[in-house]
Amino acid sequence: MNIVCLDLEGVLVPEIWIAFAEASGIPELRRTTRDEPDYDKLMKQRIAILHEHGLGLKQIQETIEKIDPMPGAKEFLDELRAITQVIILSDTFTQFATPLMRKLGWPTIFCNTLEVAEDGSIAGYRMRIEKSKLTTVKALQSIGYETIAAGDSYNDLGMIEAGKAGFLFKSTEQIKADHPELPAFEEYADLLAAIKKAL
Repeated sequence: MNIVCLDLEGVLVPEIWIAFAEASGIPELRRTTRDEPDYDKLMKQRIAILHEHGLGLKQIQETIEKIDPMPGAKEFLDELRAITQVIILSDTFTQFATPLMRKLGWPTIFCNTLEVAEDGSIAGYRMRIEKSKLTTVKALQSIGYETIAAGDSYNDLGMIEAGKAGFLFKSTEQIKADHPELPAFEEYADLLAAIKKAL
């Protein structure tokens, strides 16, 4: 029994925080898990920047509504879901992911949740579980699944390395250089072919 675990941002959709950095004109919000391995540190920086500029969930959601999946992402996901089970494992938040899941045809996603104050400001966030991607992959393995994973960032490496096959997709030159043992792809057709071979 196989199950494929995919990252969301940078793999199927553009990076939400980069899109919001551009929309808001705040370059400091461009930092992502490609740049900062410590997710807690990254999120605390983001929340502090939002408070400093008086921005909240509503403004971010308005940007997300304008984000479309990467060209070819939905077709890739549809073809993959036709041949095996797929779960998207993301460190994003349900409040961000829902409109994107609609555009991707409602795949299954496991992610986290934001703590939003009454005035709409983001007060904090709750991780579903520590090291959620790796922990989820290990849990799937414990109930009889063999996992295949693909992602682009530091926080994907655990789930990529823990399965029977794992791939970097649209990753950074630094991550690819640090992990030459991981096959790295830039095109959905190549990733799909590699996953099919591993199934």
